[in-house]
Amino acid sequence: MADSQNKELKVREKQEVSSPAEQTTPGLVFTPAVDIFETEKEITLLADMPGVKADDLTIDLRDNTLTLAADIEPIDDTGEENILVEYETGRYYRQFTLGELINQENIDAMFNDGVLRLSLPKIEKATPKKITVTTG
Repeated sequence: MADSQNKELKVREKQEVSSPAEQTTPGLVFTPAVDIFETEKEITLLADMPGVKADDLTIDLRDNTLTLAADIEPIDDTGEENILVEYETGRYYRQFTLGELINQENIDAMFNDGVLRLSLPKIEKATPKKITVTTG
């Protein structure tokens, strides 16, 4: 029973970046929560970015560094009085260093319902191959 308790899903609160790069605009910067999965052919990265619109999302690949950045627009509440505000707005920012095994030319990105899905295909030589042994 102890094993099932350890595998509970735990919600992680939105976290502010502790030491982001120098900013040119004021405001909060958050680190998006990320899940990374690997198969023989690719690495899949899922980044949670609630409140982001696809037009406000920037994915940049430069010098083997993949950068995710997005702005969260404040909710337009004209004419309403705030009673409780827990949802913080600002900017998402996260960087990843890509190794030599990623085929950087064929990275695919899809954004749906606040979740960014990046498919990072492996280069051919990094894909495991089964070698058949013959006799004779």
